[in-house]
Amino acid sequence: MGSSTARSLDREPAALAMRIGVVAAEAALATFARNLDLDDLEDGIDFQGAIGPAEWPVFSLVIDTLAEAGPGDRRTLDERRADALNDLARICMAAKNRGAA
Repeated sequence: MGSSTARSLDREPAALAMRIGVVAAEAALATFARNLDLDDLEDGIDFQGAIGPAEWPVFSLVIDTLAEAGPGDRRTLDERRADALNDLARICMAAKNRGAA
């Protein structure tokens, strides 16, 4: 199942943010940015190995929530997690833009 430019309403930044909370999303994105080397993304991500134990609970909650498979979703966990990282960045950007307005 490939990515589509048209997103369903439940995948919009506002709906996703309501599911996990903007504060949790921002904390997870900051954790990701602080701990993972983008050059290593080609080889896959060992999230738990890269994220420290103190930051793991919030990060895993956010990523697992965003990477949840819906009915008929045939993507692999790695594909869902990659999409979850994109969703996470969109949530944080939408929250930042809304706060600046």
